[in-house]
Order: sequence, then C-alpha cells, then structure tokens
Amino acid sequence: MVGDYIAAFEAISPDVLRYVINLADGNGNTALHYSVSHSNFEIVKLLLDADVCNVDHQNKAGYTPIMLAALAAVEAEKDMRVVEELFGCGDVNAKASQAGQTALMLAVSHGRIDMVKGLLACGADVNIQDDEGSTALMCASEHGHVEIVKLLLAQPGCNGHLEDNDGSTALSIALEAGHKDIAVLLYAHVNFAKAQSPGTPRLGRKTSPGPTHRGSFD
Repeated sequence: MVGDYIAAFEAISPDVLRYVINLADGNGNTALHYSVSHSNFEIVKLLLDADVCNVDHQNKAGYTPIMLAALAAVEAEKDMRVVEELFGCGDVNAKASQAGQTALMLAVSHGRIDMVKGLLACGADVNIQDDEGSTALMCASEHGHVEIVKLLLAQPGCNGHLEDNDGSTALSIALEAGHKDIAVLLYAHVNFAKAQSPGTPRLGRKTSPGPTHRGSFD
C-alpha cells in the first residue's frame, strides 16, 4: 500500500512526493523516523528507493533516522542491508542537537556491535566528541563492551589520548568502572601503538546515563 501511495504522488509531481514523504509530525518525526523506529525495513527500503527522503532530518529530540537505526532491532540479513543503505545515504557523523551524540556513540552505548560495524564501514568517525567531551571509545569503555572496544581500537587513527570535559580518558574511565580487561587493551594501545605518545590517565569522571531508544524518539 505504501508503494502505491508513493507511485501515486510521484505521478502527480516529484515535488509533491518529496513534500509528502518528508512531512513531519508535531515531534519532528517523518515517515522514515517511524519506519526505522519500528524496524519496518520493507517500508524503509520503499522510502529510500523513492530517492527524495531527507535522511538527515532531526526530530525535536535532535535525532535523525540514521541515529534511530543505530538502536533498531535487526533480525534478518536483508534488513541489515537496508540499514547499511540508509547509513550510506546520509551523514553518519551528524551530532544530535541536544547532547551532541552521534549514531556511533548511540550504537556503542547500547552494545549494538552489528550497527557499530555498519557505521564504521560507512565512514563513522571514532574520534568525534559529544557535548561532554565523550567519544565512542569512552562510551564502550564505560559500559564494558570489550569486543566493541577492540573494534574501535582497530580503526586507523583511533585516539585513546582524548579527554572528556572532566579530564578523563577512555583508560581512566575503564579503570573507574572496574573493566580491567578493557583497561589492559587501552593501556597497550596508548603506550605501544605507532604514532601515539604516552599519556597519563586521570580518574574522577562524572558519569551520566545515555539516552534510551524511547527517549531518542519522543
């Protein structure tokens, strides 16, 4: 049915189709926001194929469809391909207007390694810092996501020396959270990786809970 509507609006005018597809509700959510949030990837594919979606549109909570996709439940390989297509259509490094988080930070915070891999493949920057100075590596270190930490550290240019607004690094955050296995990985990266200079971690980071999926959409 959605495909029929798209075809009908396109028959009237491409401009009409663009207007209708990108209409937003009172919370700033478009059809793409809703279809991604509900993991309705068949509809997401139809909307993307129409080639008129503004995939970088932020809702009033500050989140784009790409950011919501980083939290979406994906069960089938074909659905993941649609998500990767979405990632490739927009700015994966866009920062949410409220807290400055990226899609990568959201995926990392929620332990979504499948989404992390997809975002990295589409050019997600591991060194972007949000409004609190946190990076994706810091998020992974705080939440104890070992495999994601390994994945991020394997990215060229991953900077383990960056500090957040409290002066904490990924290493000090991992130590403070009691994730010794992650701390060992970070210590090795910081001290032995090429083109890196040794840094001294500092403790005392003030932590705050990350956004939930629901909070991102409301």
